[in-house]
Amino acid sequence: MDPAAGHSPRAPASVSEVSPHATESACLLIADISGYTGYLAGVELDHAQDILADLVGTIVSALRPAFRLAKLEGDAAFTYAVTDKLDGSLLLDTIERCYFGFRRRRRDVRQASSCDCNACVRIPDLGLKFVVHHGTILRQRVAGHEELLGPDVILVHRLLKNDVVASTGLKAYALLSQQCVDAMDVDVSALGMRAITETYEHIGAVGLWVHDLDRRWREEQERTRVFVDEGHAAYRLDTPTSAPPQVAWEFVTTPGRRVAWQLGVTGVELIASGNRRGVGATNHCMHGENATIEELLDWRPYDYFTNRTTVPTPMGPVRFLATTEFEPTSDGTILHQRFAAPRTAKERAIMEQLSAWLDDVMRTSTARLAQQLEEELERRRSEATDEPELPRARPDGPLAGLSSP
Repeated sequence: MDPAAGHSPRAPASVSEVSPHATESACLLIADISGYTGYLAGVELDHAQDILADLVGTIVSALRPAFRLAKLEGDAAFTYAVTDKLDGSLLLDTIERCYFGFRRRRRDVRQASSCDCNACVRIPDLGLKFVVHHGTILRQRVAGHEELLGPDVILVHRLLKNDVVASTGLKAYALLSQQCVDAMDVDVSALGMRAITETYEHIGAVGLWVHDLDRRWREEQERTRVFVDEGHAAYRLDTPTSAPPQVAWEFVTTPGRRVAWQLGVTGVELIASGNRRGVGATNHCMHGENATIEELLDWRPYDYFTNRTTVPTPMGPVRFLATTEFEPTSDGTILHQRFAAPRTAKERAIMEQLSAWLDDVMRTSTARLAQQLEEELERRRSEATDEPELPRARPDGPLAGLSSP
């Protein structure tokens, strides 16, 4: 929200305006395209700028709306999210999905370009890394633009200069400060992150954790897909919402959110390595004294997830596969929920008897979900501030004809 909204006319642009919110807790994230300085040597600058504009757009789009763009800094995007605590699963999902999208876009741009100039040929030389910190910020408007100020803003930028490559050999990574980890609800050591320490002038020693994104990319490529499509769905329900897939995903997958909209759910207990949601995790979805067990088999933020669900009934347990897909549309998302038929004749018979009850539960729950998503969107709109414009590739440049990221 514009700090001046509802107040007297704005002062001249040369005057700084301090946000009335004073200091706020925030997660600060910088996504930096690595290797760009070396890439510029001996390449065609106009083509290089088109490629940079396209890749930066891919990165910022993938980080939104969880993170807002504070500033574009050459080949880096400085973003932030105002929050006291961090949902570690959502944060890591956002970072990894952004990196995966960057890898795919880099490949697509290279394949789509018929140009054989150095700038286009050397696209694979470009990499991506992240630095993430949690601290306090002061938002201030300078010449009509919002600026973030404070020691933690300085620190997250200092983290870009580090010895991660030399000490670990990793080129694609997310570097999380200890303050960031302390604000998260996951066990980063159990997730395989490495602890390191960097020392900076006037700051001292800073504890950090390194997340290997190249390893996560390989795991993503090798993982088996488990997906219930329309042809194999014994039950399906499609729910439109104006929320983008990222926001819908947050409400559907976060245990605390589910309790608020899913009918009859009194609690969700997550059992997972490092307390991170994803493949191999199990949700115990409590309905009073009874629990529905959901084993996560596939996890593709913010596209879909699939679980093997076991539902206790008076006639015996029923087991089936369920996929929840988030289809992006021009004005939001269509949430597709599809259940495959149980494998045994007994379970199919039980599910048939429960079909009317199941349909009522699903429709009531998704109606609640859609309403809460609308309320959340309205809240976010009321707090929104202007973001810097993203650079655009020339319509007649080497990427002409390639669809937007």
